[in-house]
Amino acid sequence: MRPVIALSIFALLTAGSAAAKVTRYLTGNAGDVVVALAGPAYDLGGGGPDVDAAIQWLIDQVRGCTSCSTKVDVVILRATGSDGYNLPIFAMNGVDSVETLVITKRTDADTAAVETTIQNAEVVFFAGGDQCTYVTLFKGTKVETAVEHVHGKGGGIGGTSAGEVIHSPYVYDACGGSATSATALANPYDRAITFTYGFFAWPPLAGTLLDSHFVTRDRFGRLAAFLARQIQDGVATTVLGVGIDEETSVVVDRTGFARVMGTGQAYFALADHAPETCAARTPLTFRNLKIWKVGPGGTFDLANRPALGYTLRSVVNGAWDQSPY
Repeated sequence: MRPVIALSIFALLTAGSAAAKVTRYLTGNAGDVVVALAGPAYDLGGGGPDVDAAIQWLIDQVRGCTSCSTKVDVVILRATGSDGYNLPIFAMNGVDSVETLVITKRTDADTAAVETTIQNAEVVFFAGGDQCTYVTLFKGTKVETAVEHVHGKGGGIGGTSAGEVIHSPYVYDACGGSATSATALANPYDRAITFTYGFFAWPPLAGTLLDSHFVTRDRFGRLAAFLARQIQDGVATTVLGVGIDEETSVVVDRTGFARVMGTGQAYFALADHAPETCAARTPLTFRNLKIWKVGPGGTFDLANRPALGYTLRSVVNGAWDQSPY
């Protein structure tokens, strides 16, 4: 094992006359840790300031302990920014190294060097940014399959904001622009409402659609439209929306048992029937969404959804009958 180091590495790869580059920031040991893992586990962050306790939970879940000597390597994936996660995460219990990869081109996401770095990690975390950039850069590349490899060996998967949204099977990709609740309720087929399918498929998150910055940016209306679209378009017959506010994380263990951590709320909204009206340039009508509001420390079983404890809220002609919050 090499001594602890803190490095900022700029890697320049060339292909013919075109230059492609991955910026690497490594803090900690350069050697690869090989340990038995107890996951998979997930940290879904709603954006804003990160919930450090949730990232520590993720690390502890995959190493199977809270105070043992086992250490893991963490990889941060991002398309912009630098090494802001390195030092805070390296200071957490059980971390051998943190390496940030800033990937700005799809060709770079498909290299063996990037694949190996990710595969050797025990925890992979996607920073915030733009989910359209993530699905465009990473879907169908070695980044995707390498993250799936980490998951398959029992590793930890996480992300915040855009890096959270991409972990549901039905991804609101924002490739047409950022939809607001007002525009989505007035027209659930607005050009800003586009989806990506067939990216990551984590079994405990099956049937979910994730959203972030939820209360802060008043996104419940657009979530209702997103859920309606999945059913109206024949993608699913039942969809569970998970809206997570800022400074809040929903952590999920390998059985699908979720816990809310941080300072805000998480909302679980079940659409288990077809909307009454979901058409282009027509206000949405979608009655009787089942909504569970879960605060810090509260839990929700994704594998065995509770039969009670929800409120019913309806969208009628593009407006809520009562506040969904």
